Amino acid sequence: MGWTMREFGLWVVAACFLWSVAKGWSQLEPQVPCFFIFGDSLVDNGNNNGLLTLARANYRPYGIDFPQGSSGRFTNGRTFVDALTQLLGFRNNIPPYARTRGRAILGGLNFASGAAGIRDETGNNLGDHISMNQQVKNFESIVQQMRRYFREDMNAVGDHLGKCIFYSGMGSNDYLNNYFMHDFYNTGTQFTAQAYANALIHDYSSQLTALYNLGARKVVVTAVGQVGCIPYELARYNGSNSRCNEEINNAIILFNSGLRKLVDRFNKGELQGAKFIYLDSYYAIKDLTLNAQSYGFEVMDKGCCGVGRNNGQVTCLPLQQACRDRSKYIFWDAFHPTEAANIVTAKSSYSSSSYTYPMNIQQLASL
Repeated sequence: MGWTMREFGLWVVAACFLWSVAKGWSQLEPQVPCFFIFGDSLVDNGNNNGLLTLARANYRPYGIDFPQGSSGRFTNGRTFVDALTQLLGFRNNIPPYARTRGRAILGGLNFASGAAGIRDETGNNLGDHISMNQQVKNFESIVQQMRRYFREDMNAVGDHLGKCIFYSGMGSNDYLNNYFMHDFYNTGTQFTAQAYANALIHDYSSQLTALYNLGARKVVVTAVGQVGCIPYELARYNGSNSRCNEEINNAIILFNSGLRKLVDRFNKGELQGAKFIYLDSYYAIKDLTLNAQSYGFEVMDKGCCGVGRNNGQVTCLPLQQACRDRSKYIFWDAFHPTEAANIVTAKSSYSSSSYTYPMNIQQLASL
């Protein structure tokens, strides 16, 4: 039966509508099939909630600007990797390993744990935590679980993982809650700053190589930030409100230099077929502080929530009143950036090379 011109016109309109919807759906597809995250409290999204530890953030006002509230993130809203997840096109945040099973593991997991470090003993002063070594073991168990969804074909699992982005941010606690915590640890007397940096790089190299052997091919590793200038250090260092602890910063620079060289080694054939990015978190925070006004920040040396000098002597307490305009602060508490700072650094790391080497994250995703 033939169509009238009106019926044909309606069919064309309907077809165009369905095509536009389909095109919109395709544009919402993530740029990579999965995203796996390893790290400490800077990117933990709830793995520590069930642990016996002081390194927990599942209470208000943490998460005050996050849709799900105090989920265990150590900031007021999104973490760096939450912002990066959105930039990569994922519709939902990457779920925590502690609470995720089933097919959801195929889209990626967050293994990060507050107080965790490269060294197993790092963070013991705060209680239970999931060290980098244990995070790698947890990922290994997930890779084995993936086999059931690929008909026991490990080559197919490898193909899947080879397209994913891996993020690893470790080392901050190895300085903050180990090397420079002389009352609890003896590493400060056992190692010179250079020897300690070398030891960390040696161990971290083994851990990243283990991830590579499990299937990681596109990997972002982050430098340790400018820990000597966080509100906690500003509050305690010689009683000064503005002077950074350059002893800590100088030690961290040694580690960061070694990490960048490690990325070069991996990229130049040591890990065949892998592509690593070095994310300079040290420079990123320094840049935000030096050019605060251009980014919309007004408070660079104080936490939005905390107790004592610089709101940095004691971290944010349960039900404490936080500052009203979180968007003006670089730091949320004594140790961690605000959501606003996380979004700025994530956008720059994703689409420009201001903080990344040898390419940005968008370019890595497209490989």
